[in-house]
Amino acid sequence: MIKQSGARLWNIAFIASLLLVILAACGTTTDTPAAEPNAQPAAAAIQPSPDLANRNIRVVATVGMITDIVQQVGGDRAEVEGLMGPGVDPHLYKASESDVSKLQQADIIFYNGLHLEAGLSGVLERMNDLGNTAVAVTDGIDRSVLLAPPDFEGAYDPHIWFDVTLWMQAVENVRDTLSALDPGSADLYQANAAAYLQELEALHTYVQEQAATVPEEQRVLITAHDAFNYFGRAYGFEVRGLQGISTETEASTADVQDLADFIAERQIQAIFIESSIPVRNVEAVQSAVQAQGHNVQIGGELFSDAMGEPGTIEGTYIGMVRHNIDTIVGAMTSTTAQQR
Repeated sequence: MIKQSGARLWNIAFIASLLLVILAACGTTTDTPAAEPNAQPAAAAIQPSPDLANRNIRVVATVGMITDIVQQVGGDRAEVEGLMGPGVDPHLYKASESDVSKLQQADIIFYNGLHLEAGLSGVLERMNDLGNTAVAVTDGIDRSVLLAPPDFEGAYDPHIWFDVTLWMQAVENVRDTLSALDPGSADLYQANAAAYLQELEALHTYVQEQAATVPEEQRVLITAHDAFNYFGRAYGFEVRGLQGISTETEASTADVQDLADFIAERQIQAIFIESSIPVRNVEAVQSAVQAQGHNVQIGGELFSDAMGEPGTIEGTYIGMVRHNIDTIVGAMTSTTAQQR
């Protein structure tokens, strides 16, 4: 009984200390720090966990895209819990007490990094100091290939999953980290990752082929926030977003008008809403464009910072990316046909 009470008191103290870290992190600006130097792969610092020989790995992941990687690579060896479900904006997400408990019980925590999880970043980066292992899947990716928009105050654009080739490096990071933590199952992780990487290579080719069906002058993608710049660079689209890289920055009336002017001037035929961003933002742009005598349609809903519902095609990373490119190409090619 005394041992149980002591364990309970330690648990309460741990959660209380972590909540203090959360409050401290929420009081600081973590979404726009100076750009970090080349981050080293985390796997080299991971120590094997001997007790995993008799049980599965308990994993917590932040966004759905990372949860999907761990499920693909970890297979039956990984019990994965995602913190952020469909429609959740990771830029604005704050940790709850139940999140703290999940983080505490995890053998390993995977997050995106690059300040995507702005409200959690202070907590996640301090987890190692509290005895837990937290790994950013973007660590080890050469910073010279990342985008650093000037309006993001020197930080990198975190939305790397829209360039499938960059996201493949995140898969490799998860593979290597799990293998280091659980070397007895390293062959399984290697095999699962190899199969998944082949699927991602095919996905990259598919997106390239679909993008090529849109006339080059029509490849202008207008979205609710600036999440698609890696997509634009990789697949040949000019990209404009109403809000900035982080949705913590609210769009002003001037932002709406500037984007509406651009759409009217370029005679853009379709703009897109996002599943994790309020529709009213894009509808305001649509109304401002119509006030200038140009009709622009909403071409469909894209998944940006969150995937679709579990059990649906869009609830997987591959399904999400295929949905996005099919929606973009469908809207752009149909409006092009109407113009002829």
